[in-house]
Amino acid sequence: MEPIRKVGIIGAGQMGSGIAHVVALSGYDVALHDVAKEKIDAAIATIDKNLTRQVASGKISEDEKKKALARISYAETLQALADADLVVEAATEDETVKRKIFVALCPYLKPDAIIGTNTSSISITRLAAATDRPERFIGLHFMNPAPVMELVEMIRGIATDDVTFGRTKSFVETLHKTVAVSEDFPAFMVNRILLPMINEAVYTLYEGVGTVDAIDTAMRLGAHHPMGPLQLADFIGLDTCLSIMQVLYEGLADSKYRPCPLLVKYVEAGWLGRKTKRGFYDYRGEKPMPTR
Repeated sequence: MEPIRKVGIIGAGQMGSGIAHVVALSGYDVALHDVAKEKIDAAIATIDKNLTRQVASGKISEDEKKKALARISYAETLQALADADLVVEAATEDETVKRKIFVALCPYLKPDAIIGTNTSSISITRLAAATDRPERFIGLHFMNPAPVMELVEMIRGIATDDVTFGRTKSFVETLHKTVAVSEDFPAFMVNRILLPMINEAVYTLYEGVGTVDAIDTAMRLGAHHPMGPLQLADFIGLDTCLSIMQVLYEGLADSKYRPCPLLVKYVEAGWLGRKTKRGFYDYRGEKPMPTR
């Protein structure tokens, strides 16, 4: 199997920048693409800050930081990803957006290039069908934040071939990540378990069983979770939480996955969590304050 040498990443948001950080630090050339140049600039600044934090904690050297940053380049167009061995799509969790990206990307890729998607819930088989290479298409679900979390869920579509799986698995292992292989079912493994728990916490708030602070304190101290479920929802993004719950609800046709109306209301208000400064907590002051 030909090893992967150059990696393209589409999407310079929280996940795309985190994946770029990990991949560049592991010695690969990275071409980072986004429709907005300012997002690339913000991503590079975030990567620089997080690498500096790793230097300060003794995890990497200053030289390793400089080399990692030097490996990341800006791909202004999708055509600039033509020499990539692997392209990882890390755009918003919206199937229509992802499919449009794959249709636009495929004509520029070399024949043996692999496409990976960082989707956290959408069918790999269905996304692969939008490409010219379903046998070289695979799910690579990095956890957030990618530089810290040790796991990558790998998901094969119905057409993903053994060579693609083997090349990609070898690549992920060089990133010092542990692979967990999931079947191609809605939300895969981690989010099928995690998001209904978050959704149930929102129902607990919606029904007045507890306040935001009480629910998060109960799960932090009562279940030893490092972060309360509502705090975690804000970190993930309430729009992403809602998207995943909708995929579960529609994909499995089971009422237990019905998104909580309060979660829907927060998303409709544009209160999406940390990224918009308001969600279940208000982040505009010195200290996050519960909004309910």
